[in-house]
Amino acid sequence: MTDHRLIEITHATHGVDIDLVYATARNLTGKPIYRAAHCLLLEPAEVALRRAVELARQIGTTLRIFDAYRPPQAQQVLWDFLPDPTYVADLKRGSNHSRGTALDLTLLDAHGEELDMGTGFDAMTIESEHFHPGLRADVQRNRMLLLGVMHGAGFTHIKSEWWHYELPGSHALPLIDNNASGPLRLM
Repeated sequence: MTDHRLIEITHATHGVDIDLVYATARNLTGKPIYRAAHCLLLEPAEVALRRAVELARQIGTTLRIFDAYRPPQAQQVLWDFLPDPTYVADLKRGSNHSRGTALDLTLLDAHGEELDMGTGFDAMTIESEHFHPGLRADVQRNRMLLLGVMHGAGFTHIKSEWWHYELPGSHALPLIDNNASGPLRLM
């Protein structure tokens, strides 16, 4: 993973649904973080996403992306709002979103409805853990479907967020400054 080129992800080019919540007030801060958002991934993550899209299609689902590349400045906004390393990457370590190798997403059924994952995106609670005990069977099955699609495409997950996936070894990469992101702008 040495290429640091960010690739734009769109519905037309990748067959995904895009709902970048940080460009809206529908996120944990309650206010937009991006003024104008574009869904971007580092080239190796974009290649893995294409595999994930195909795997999702094979089970009759579509990926909905909530966030991908996140400039370090946006990570600072999230950290300032919720300085809890369980849910927001510590700025000293840096977020893999800011490396362009992580994305937050869910699955849509054939009718374009989100599969029930038990909590909403950005629900920073223990119930958001991938394998939280006590989840209904259908919720756990939906999380396992997403997990299988993303692992099959080469991504890995983190324990605390059912929606977060990243390329293994991402922490070895440098953070990508907002200036490199072109169209992504912060509020």
